[in-house]
Formats: sequence, structure tokens, C-alpha cells
Amino acid sequence: MSSACDPQHAPAGDVSTALMLIDSRLKAIYDGRTNTDPEQQALIDQFAASLGPRGADDVLDGTCTLIFMFMQWLRMAYEDHDEDVIACVVPNFVATMRMMPKSVRPEAIPTMVGLVVAAGTGLSPSLWRKQYGYWTKDEMTPLEATASLLAEHINRLTDDPDFATRMITEALYEADEG
Repeated sequence: MSSACDPQHAPAGDVSTALMLIDSRLKAIYDGRTNTDPEQQALIDQFAASLGPRGADDVLDGTCTLIFMFMQWLRMAYEDHDEDVIACVVPNFVATMRMMPKSVRPEAIPTMVGLVVAAGTGLSPSLWRKQYGYWTKDEMTPLEATASLLAEHINRLTDDPDFATRMITEALYEADEG
């Protein structure tokens, strides 16, 4: 029986822009910067404003697509070692989010965990979230943090700081070629 949250029913969104934002955040973290450079943040804000409502929705969907793709990769990696992706990812994910109170309010954590669990069980995070209403402004930073934390988890597992970004870039290239 097909689920209303089946990924085949979900829009992919603007995965390229979402990936660019996540990659930028990861590079800042790897360079030791915990706060976004004010100049860079101004450029990001200007870019986001230029997208308009439809463009912003596309980036939200793109970020959810990234979360789905990251969790699918993690699921396969953990299954190769007879481990459960939810059990291996969620506890550290929650602990890390709890250490980010300025960026992630405590009430956003259950929603972000729901997105991760949905993706880890093969559901579309975007469609899973939409059944509870439209995204709130307070969920934007936690959503970005979710995608960034999953990408960083993959990078740490592979011992390659660019692996997650490269994996998505290659998948996008293959999709364009195919």
C-alpha cells in the first residue's frame, strides 16, 4: 500500500541551491567559524529575498530532498554493518541539536527528529512535514542544521570532508545525463 508520504509524490525542489547553502555552512564549520560571517550572511539573506515565495518553497523542498538522500545513504551504510540507521543517527543528532540552543529552539527538535525518522524509514520528509501544516520561520534554521548535521555525519563516517556534497553533486549530474 502506497503512503501519502511516498517520495515519488514529493517535489524534489531546488536541490542545487539547498546543497550550496549546506556546503557553505559545512565549509564554515570545518574552517573553525561557528558564526556566519556578517558579509556572507547578508549575501545569503539577499539571495533568499530574491527567490520569492515559490523559490523559497523550492529550496525548502530541496533541503528535504537532501535530508532524504543523506538518510538513505546512511541507512545503506549502517545496514551493511547490520545496524539500524535510526538507532545510530538519532541519539547523536538529538544530543547535538540540544547543544545548539541559539540556533535550534527545543520545541523544533521533535519536528527535525520526525523528518530524520521519516527519511530513514523511506518517507518523504517534505510530505511528512506538510501533513502538520506549513513551515514556520522558527523551523528554517533547524532545518538547515538538520541537513548540515546529516552531511557532517556522512563526512565523518567516510573521513572525507567533501563526501556528502560530492555524492549529491554526482547524483544530480547523473540525473541530468540520464
